Amino acid sequence: MHAAERGCRGNIESPSWQEDPISIPDALALARVVLVPVIMWLISANERIDHGFGFAAALFFVAALTDFLDGYFARRWGITTVLGAFLDTTADKFLVTGTLLALIAVNRASIWVTLIIVLREFVVMALRGLAAMSGTMVKPSIWGKLKASIQFLAILLAILRLPEPWGRLYLDEWVMWLAAIVTIASGWQYVASFWSVVRSVDTRT
Repeated sequence: MHAAERGCRGNIESPSWQEDPISIPDALALARVVLVPVIMWLISANERIDHGFGFAAALFFVAALTDFLDGYFARRWGITTVLGAFLDTTADKFLVTGTLLALIAVNRASIWVTLIIVLREFVVMALRGLAAMSGTMVKPSIWGKLKASIQFLAILLAILRLPEPWGRLYLDEWVMWLAAIVTIASGWQYVASFWSVVRSVDTRT
């Protein structure tokens, strides 16, 4: 779930930031961050741990599930917190990037796909910062949710990797390249939306 989405939903029911103790959506996002080093360790230490990939896949599934759960609870309860805004902008990126780096170390992920995914996040973060400086907000689209879902699926398949390839590539590698294509499309859509919003602001001013 994107921080911008959480902020918009929260503003509908609660116009101000809530400074209560950690909420359930925030706790779920924090749990996602905490699980990343464990998942990375299980993947990298698979040869020394029985069923290391299996445990890593299970934890990754749980971590990915918290992404959907914190969004559900935030929408249902209209919760916005400063901590939640910070965690929500970093947790998913940390989960995807950290796990991909661990998979690269064990030759189960492409360095080029990882580069595409990481570069997209840098570009989007920069555009969000520029939009915020101009006093505007670019709303997330369905492409962002689709991108995250396919990335999660590709990474889960890479951790579990089927024993036989599908043609020239393993199934997870096909899905990983699909994730790269959707990531590029998502980034391009965000860039187009950003320029559209900025131009409309410039026209009004």
